[in-house]
Amino acid sequence: MLSAMPVDIRTVPFRDYETWVQITTPESPTPEALPLFVLHGGPGMAHDYVRNIAELADETGRVVVHYDQIGCGRSTHLPDAPREFWEPGLFVDEFHAVRRALGVDRYHLLGQSWGGMLGAEIAVRKPEGLVSLSICNSPASMGLWVAAANELRDLLPRETQDALTRHEAAGTVSDPEYLAATMEFYRRHVCRVEPMPADFVDSEKQMEAEPTVYHSMNGPNEFHVIGTLGEWTIIERLPQIVAPTLVVAGEFDEATPATWQPFVEQIPDVSSHVFPGASHCTHLEQPSEFRVVVAAFLAAHDR
Repeated sequence: MLSAMPVDIRTVPFRDYETWVQITTPESPTPEALPLFVLHGGPGMAHDYVRNIAELADETGRVVVHYDQIGCGRSTHLPDAPREFWEPGLFVDEFHAVRRALGVDRYHLLGQSWGGMLGAEIAVRKPEGLVSLSICNSPASMGLWVAAANELRDLLPRETQDALTRHEAAGTVSDPEYLAATMEFYRRHVCRVEPMPADFVDSEKQMEAEPTVYHSMNGPNEFHVIGTLGEWTIIERLPQIVAPTLVVAGEFDEATPATWQPFVEQIPDVSSHVFPGASHCTHLEQPSEFRVVVAAFLAAHDR
């Protein structure tokens, strides 16, 4: 449960659309604590499942900014936009539109899953004012992501694997049997809290109601990637990131060590942390522990 911190909700113009933004302000600000922007995953998952990160406002004395990326949540939906419209550069531009509208020049950036991929896309462009980057539960390429997902899929019960393969071949990925098999993967490697936290369910329901972004960029689920991100990689560009970077993941994360190791190997100023017992939604499974690690990193780079 979030504490009663002051929250300002507004919309920001972006191209011909509007981006929904939430600004959480600490009751006792720390003068040197710079704002933190939180980038949600999906793509198209909306901010709800990462909203507990707003607790960092009171815990660190800094402003925390969430927003729903274009195409999902409370921002403008574009169900008729062509598939090629949905590419990383769109979301890089949107981030800077939000940042400029809020008048923020120096800031920290934290991205979860796709949000971490987007954070890296922002950081390789060396924007002036980026003080630190936190990449949480994210792959450095979709090729590595798919390979890891297939390895984890091979560890599922045989009947679960057979259901996935059968329905993918038939194109019946909305069949209840296929969805149940997908949920078994999610319970192991996406969020190990049962029942699923309400924040996660809220984001998932929004994405299911309007799946344009997720289906266009990713595909029907986490391991059947057939969208515009299918060939995405940032590995060769990682040495261009000059901001200090924190990489975190869970022990049972669908983002396995092979997927995020390039961040550690290629970013010049980087540290990493793996949370034992957690999976992809570490911030929901171990919220206090997650925020302690992130808060320490942010504080170390505020000055």
